[in-house]
Amino acid sequence: MSVKTGDRYGGSFASDVWTTFVRWTIKSVRNPFVLVVSLVQPIIFLVLFTQVFGGVATSALEGVTYETYLVPAIVIQVALVAAATSGIGLVNDIENGMFEKTLVSPMNRVAVFVGKTLAEVVRIIAQVTIVLSLGVILGAEIATGLVGAVAIAGICVLFSVWFTAFSNVLAVVTRDEESTIIGANLLQLPLLFVSSAFLPLPALPTWIQTVATFNPITYGVDATRAVMLGEDTMTVIEVTRFGGMWDTLVPALAVLVCLALAFGSVAIYAISRAASADVR
Repeated sequence: MSVKTGDRYGGSFASDVWTTFVRWTIKSVRNPFVLVVSLVQPIIFLVLFTQVFGGVATSALEGVTYETYLVPAIVIQVALVAAATSGIGLVNDIENGMFEKTLVSPMNRVAVFVGKTLAEVVRIIAQVTIVLSLGVILGAEIATGLVGAVAIAGICVLFSVWFTAFSNVLAVVTRDEESTIIGANLLQLPLLFVSSAFLPLPALPTWIQTVATFNPITYGVDATRAVMLGEDTMTVIEVTRFGGMWDTLVPALAVLVCLALAFGSVAIYAISRAASADVR
């Protein structure tokens, strides 16, 4: 009678996560073009917006330079762009047959998604660090110091989970690189402009203020901006019980956690459904 070994039937959940993480990290390192391209648009936005609109926008802000106000929006944009490319990588796996090989392997489906997401997290942290450094060079100030910078990177990671999941769902459903890119970009830029990213909500039309209340980007930007300024910055939800920047962080992080869990669950379901269909 044969004995079922761990090697034959797959390792632990942690080893499956690690294997997937290493594979996607190596894949990113071998294709630095993707890393560079996902940084280009946010950096262009940061430089152009601060140089073109800096003088006018700063006069509309109270005691805050536009560079300091804008950097939180740009780091969230970095997370968005990086998360969008996650789905593109999955499409490439589908097209070259690697996705099907993963599905018929004994690897845990949840571990596959978690490992891939962790690889994206490392990339996002590196890119956020670059943008924060550039922002400081341009004149932005992080009121909460180095601890605040680390917290901003953490918020960007949490924020990216829901869009990474959304991008992967698009990839599994469409199985087409062009459709995945169009779908992600179609949602990405409009959401940025109907949020608190580039200007204070009171300065925007009423309908944008309404949309911003239900826009995930608003909560990501407000959370990073609260840490950047060290004060309460949220205008879509009125919370006063925690004090200071925590009146923004607590509700914003609660929303982001719920989004991450909801979209992450959908992504895992989509990958599992694809697994069942492909194996049959």
